[in-house]
Amino acid sequence: MPLTTVVGSSGAGKTTFMQDVHKSHRCVYVRQYHSLRPYIPVAAIPDFDETELPFWNIYKQEGTAETIKVGGTMAGAFTAGLSGGQRKLFVFELIYQRTKRQRDLLICLDEPFAGVTDDYVPWVVDRLNLMRRHHNILLVTNDHVQALTGMSDNTITVSAVDRSVVTVNNNERVDREKAIMALSVGEAYAYEASGADYNFFVDAEMKKNASVMGVATYAICAFALFIPTFWGTAQEGAALVLIAIDMIGYFAIKPYLLSLVDWRNYVSEEAEALMHSSKGKQKLWKTYLTMCMILLISLLQYGLANAVIDGLGDFTYWIAIFFDSGSLTFPSICLGLYTSLPLEAVASISSLPFMLLIFFSTTYSPGSGIAVVKEFRYLFSRFYLWCMTPGVSHLMEGCPASRSLNVLYLVLTGSLGVIIFLVCMLVKNTRLNMKRDRKEKKRKSMAQDAEFQSLQLELYGVGQHASSKELLTEERQSSFSESGGKSMFASNDNSFSISSCDDSGVICFEV
Repeated sequence: MPLTTVVGSSGAGKTTFMQDVHKSHRCVYVRQYHSLRPYIPVAAIPDFDETELPFWNIYKQEGTAETIKVGGTMAGAFTAGLSGGQRKLFVFELIYQRTKRQRDLLICLDEPFAGVTDDYVPWVVDRLNLMRRHHNILLVTNDHVQALTGMSDNTITVSAVDRSVVTVNNNERVDREKAIMALSVGEAYAYEASGADYNFFVDAEMKKNASVMGVATYAICAFALFIPTFWGTAQEGAALVLIAIDMIGYFAIKPYLLSLVDWRNYVSEEAEALMHSSKGKQKLWKTYLTMCMILLISLLQYGLANAVIDGLGDFTYWIAIFFDSGSLTFPSICLGLYTSLPLEAVASISSLPFMLLIFFSTTYSPGSGIAVVKEFRYLFSRFYLWCMTPGVSHLMEGCPASRSLNVLYLVLTGSLGVIIFLVCMLVKNTRLNMKRDRKEKKRKSMAQDAEFQSLQLELYGVGQHASSKELLTEERQSSFSESGGKSMFASNDNSFSISSCDDSGVICFEV
């Protein structure tokens, strides 16, 4: 099947062109410098035979094959493991093994030779030839250009002078967007989560994750100091005790919450490299893990509060402590895992509930504030916590009439950050769907264009080399028949014809 090479001078927009193809179609995409969690043992990756890596014998001979990690730097911490070039080869082999079972994918590779020494080039070329038997390949290169263009069926040249057009096979200039749409064909990669994926997550993120141990160590040490400091507090000091345990719990979990941003970025790129089933499942499991940590901390807070002071034994106090802490921590989970915001933005926005709580919830001055401003207290779970706390409840204004109603309002306000986030995401997804619909209409319109059909035939029909045509004749007929009849291929000595549609049925051509 066709292998297309994107070339051009540095800064001409080769990587941007590749990224736009990736955005327009559900293809497999490997970045030039692909990020992977450095603390993951290579041998622990599910459904992957690491012994096929060309350098693996080194670690077998050293006796470190079972423990060597991916390696690299994450959140400023360096983890020893594979070198940069070895990671490049590792990602390439991961893609190769994952895609062997499927047919007719579009695989996009940005600089597959970057950081790879010359002695491994034949191995990469061999893998490329094996992959192109069943998949369309689009790659960007600055290294070994002559070798790659020699084995390519098509060459697309991008220019920094005029980025609105590209040159296809050195003989025609076509609209850039039209070329991107013409390239965006093939099946979508499918990989269902399994028990092995879940066990992989547990091993990487729970059993052997230093950040989880860091939270546990900080919490144990801080609460160990809390006990002798507040032991024997009078009931009138209950509010002070609750503020203290809330701050300890918040600062214990906060570094972990901020690390979610880096984690999200790494896992998203791992999903692009097909390391695991999907970033969605990984994020969901990470959410469960983080929520469990917050739950355990709140139970510890509840137990220690009752150990140093009387009058907080009612179980509704644990509910109050959990949702009061959640009002400060839930937004960090939502923003850190489920947006594309950078660390600085997540840190700033997720800190707003804490700042607003100080100013508007009467946390440190019950009953204070001017008219109108005082009314904001009803939006904070801390206000309802004070309404049920001995020593300060009699100072609060406008508390709910019953304890059960107070707890209900506390739960709702503690979840307010999540509710606002979900509403914003609903609006965002609605706009994205509308944008996707407009793009789909444009696809349909473009598919009727004669120049578009001709371009797609040139890219995915007849190759530039005789060997490519033979490869298309043998392999495409096989792979197309396995794809459920979505595409057909026929050739004889005097004629050559092909008809194909992508999985959406939108991009089609027939000659």
